[in-house]
Amino acid sequence: MEHFVNIARGFCNRNPLPFPPRISPAIIAGIMTTPLAPAPNIHDITADPRNASILISVNGELFSRDKAVVSVFDSGFILGDGVWEGLRLVNGGVPFLRSHIERLYEGAKAIFMDVGLSPSELVQRLFACVDANKMRDGAHIRLMVTRGVKSTPYQDPRVTIGKATIVIIPEYKMPMPDVLERGLSLHTVNVRRGAPDVQDQKLNSHSKLNCITACIQAANAGADEALMLDPLGFVATCNSTHFFIVRRGELWTSTGQYCIPGITRAALLQVAKSLGIPAYEKQFSLYDVYGADEAFVTGTFAGVTPVRVIDGRAVRNPLSMEDWNGAGPITQALSQGYKALAAQEAARCL
Repeated sequence: MEHFVNIARGFCNRNPLPFPPRISPAIIAGIMTTPLAPAPNIHDITADPRNASILISVNGELFSRDKAVVSVFDSGFILGDGVWEGLRLVNGGVPFLRSHIERLYEGAKAIFMDVGLSPSELVQRLFACVDANKMRDGAHIRLMVTRGVKSTPYQDPRVTIGKATIVIIPEYKMPMPDVLERGLSLHTVNVRRGAPDVQDQKLNSHSKLNCITACIQAANAGADEALMLDPLGFVATCNSTHFFIVRRGELWTSTGQYCIPGITRAALLQVAKSLGIPAYEKQFSLYDVYGADEAFVTGTFAGVTPVRVIDGRAVRNPLSMEDWNGAGPITQALSQGYKALAAQEAARCL
């Protein structure tokens, strides 16, 4: 068993490490031995005791949480070589299932990786795991596919000796109501979303250090989420969510060239169209953000989450002197529309 690493020990670890300019040996020792207090963020949850007994699918076999393992020679563990999806379970189905599976296979094709199952076979395995856990609602699923086990720790895919590793982790997870009520604080970081000739930001890959370093910088600034810019300095996205602003009745989001093709993001644009709200995917700067009437972020986990402050500036019309008082009217309408659409689009087959 020395060649295996536990992938499921503990519920979560979101504690950002501090990075001062100089770290003394005493501080390093403290960091290594003293648990840090959890930092608040959009993915905060109330621990659900049912998650202690979930079954996790590893290459089609079901294991208890403490027995679910992957090889330390796995491509995902060694190099972050793989793609993944986050899925929400609603009334026994997954909203926008086809879009999620298509994005997974498109990412696999882009990195020249064979998933090893047909899309329909993968969906069958997904729901076999969900059904074994007797889940229908209130669950979030992480579907992960890596290139597989290697003969030795090396990046070349030609030293991969096994089929793709497929792990499915379903957990009871819902966003905390107080996070939705108080709104998020965003901090613009100096970590950029890079150009596609460096690493295409449309890939939903296991290699997330770009986003992780942005997340750490925002957390150390006391914010919930990082706002990230593109190579030209225009707003791109957040480290784990997509970003929208409302200006004078219009909905704006980035061009989409420097972020993953968000499923919830696309659904929000669809909802906006159905509600008659003018929506634009465009370049815009922090100047536009600071002058926005409303702002929110989107993601599969929490849906629509309002933003209350960005870089110390309250999210409100420039002429308003009122304090932030919850999600604005357009944010609320879009959130309600999204929930209805997600329930309508929940499916169990492609």
